[in-house]
Amino acid sequence: MKTIGLLGGMSWESSLLYYQIINETVKARLGGLHSAQCLLWSFDFAEIEALQAAGDWPQATQAMIDAARRLQQGGADCLVICTNTMHRMAAEVQAAVDLPLLHIADATAEQVRAQGIQDIALLGTRYTMEQDFYKGRLIERYGLNVLIPDAGGVQVVHDIIYDELVRGVVKDTSRQQYQQVIGELGRRGAQGVILGCTEIGMLIKPEDSPLPVFDTTYLHAVAAVDWALAE
Repeated sequence: MKTIGLLGGMSWESSLLYYQIINETVKARLGGLHSAQCLLWSFDFAEIEALQAAGDWPQATQAMIDAARRLQQGGADCLVICTNTMHRMAAEVQAAVDLPLLHIADATAEQVRAQGIQDIALLGTRYTMEQDFYKGRLIERYGLNVLIPDAGGVQVVHDIIYDELVRGVVKDTSRQQYQQVIGELGRRGAQGVILGCTEIGMLIKPEDSPLPVFDTTYLHAVAAVDWALAE
């Protein structure tokens, strides 16, 4: 078994899910008392969020690189960035270390393609939905047609993430708002929806969505186990 290096704390609510899914998957596959070999660097998310809000992506990138190097020095065999938004600097992080970085968009897009879906909705932070670092990878590498909410929907999805989900707050009213956004994307032609923020799975389960759901947290965590257990 190889050692998974987790860049987490963004937020710790979803990093907890990563740790749980990774260990449950290892246990299911190996049985007995087996659990995952992993190292976790957990950020103080208040510091990261402040850099995001200020648009100080260079400083955020340096923080990610510093943490990735610490994981490499600690003995990690791969890197997993436990957040969709901070894949904005995935290329810079990958270039700074001698470890493979398992990209969350790849793990997700492969499952979307496996389901025969071409037109896919994307929910996440404003950065993930509007900037090209994530959508562009889905489009250019996997040939997907990516739909995002209208301006009002983007604001609703983003605000619920930062005002509630990263704080561990899950509200039925917010679930209903997300369902409305997903429903509208379905009427625009989306065949499925990517939960492109690692906290959204706390709010939207498959049974809550009018469209098939692709939970990036689960898919990314399982892909990390696939890699760690590969011969």
